[in-house]
Formats: sequence, structure tokens, C-alpha cells
Amino acid sequence: MTDTARRIPHVFPRSELAWLLAPTYADSLAVDEEIAVERLGRALANPEVLAGLHAALAAAMEDTRGPRTDSEAQVDRISKRLQTRRSRVKPASSTPAVSAVMIWLNLAIGMAPESMRDTLGSGKGAAMLAAGLREVAASIVKDLSRG
Repeated sequence: MTDTARRIPHVFPRSELAWLLAPTYADSLAVDEEIAVERLGRALANPEVLAGLHAALAAAMEDTRGPRTDSEAQVDRISKRLQTRRSRVKPASSTPAVSAVMIWLNLAIGMAPESMRDTLGSGKGAAMLAAGLREVAASIVKDLSRG
């Protein structure tokens, strides 16, 4: 486990992550952001979902880190910006991969058909979910990295 991955759960606790994901969820599923935050809070109570998003955020941060940027400094910068930019995070672009993440989140709260669990667990579905997690995490990290 990298230093970044170890710090991610502290920088992105469940409630904060729900607020960061809410614009994408609301945009993707055409619901109000308050409803999105409530649903995401329930979905993120699932340890597997929370761990998956934390891993995606850690990977996105490592992917965007420059050669001269220290991982600790990057995490500290993101943590500080999180306090001021949370409400200004833009939704991730709507793609089939991001839709797979929304289905995965809805499965966690019982709002998607159970047959979708098998689809997301299969080869193509799992690849689409992994790509979606990367896209959503990269979008959040990009927004929080802007000065």
C-alpha cells in the first residue's frame, strides 16, 4: 500500500466523498443533488464500494503526480482544496463507463436490478466498471488540483 493510498480514507471520508460524487450522480441519473447525496451516503456505507472509490482516487492521484511532486505534498494540497472547492466540483463526463459506476452504486443500495451485478462482475462489465472508476476519480482529482 502506498503512502497516498494510506491517506486517502482520511482525506476523502464517506460524507465528503458523497458530496464530491453527487454532481456526477445527479447529472447521470437526473435527480436532485440532495437526493444524490443521501443515496451516495447509503452506497458508501458498503465497505467494498468505499474501498473501490478510495483505490480509484489513490490511483488517479498517482497518475497525475508530476516527477518533482512529493506524494505527501500532493495529498496535503488536495486536502486543503477540498475544504474550499467541494461545492464546485463538476460532474464527470457522461460515458458508458461512468454509467457502469452509477449502476454499481445503485446496486449497493438496492436501486438497480440484481441481474446487473452479474453483468458488472463479468469480463466486459468489470472492465467497464474499472474504467468508470478511473474516469470518475480522475475528474474529482482534476477539479481539486486546479489552482
